[in-house]
Amino acid sequence: MVEIRWHARGGQGAKTAAMFLAEAVLTKGMFGQGFPEYGPERRGAPMRGYTRISETPIRRHCMIEKPGIVIILDPTLMDSSAAGCSAGVDRETVFVVNTTESVEHTAGKLGVDATQVHTVDATGIALETIGRP
Repeated sequence: MVEIRWHARGGQGAKTAAMFLAEAVLTKGMFGQGFPEYGPERRGAPMRGYTRISETPIRRHCMIEKPGIVIILDPTLMDSSAAGCSAGVDRETVFVVNTTESVEHTAGKLGVDATQVHTVDATGIALETIGRP
């Protein structure tokens, strides 16, 4: 099973992305589960989304504590220990971070090896493609 944890701020689309990915794998005959975690906070508050992908039925219905993949949509969350971007990760965890910073700089902020980190300027791509983040 692949377990993905998304870190973003409310309104950035992490809930939608987590759920969309879970639904997309259904077309490939796999099982998917996607759900958000947020409290009564407003738009812009830190939130987490979760996606599970499996070839067998998914029986877990809890938060993902030890993700295989961490996707960070808002790089400012790496500066907050409360956001927990690196919580429960190990040397096998892969990070995909929306940032213009280098892989080395991003890995340093996360406290992980640079080989675990992939960066993409997703905000820049969105601005260029659709004119908004």
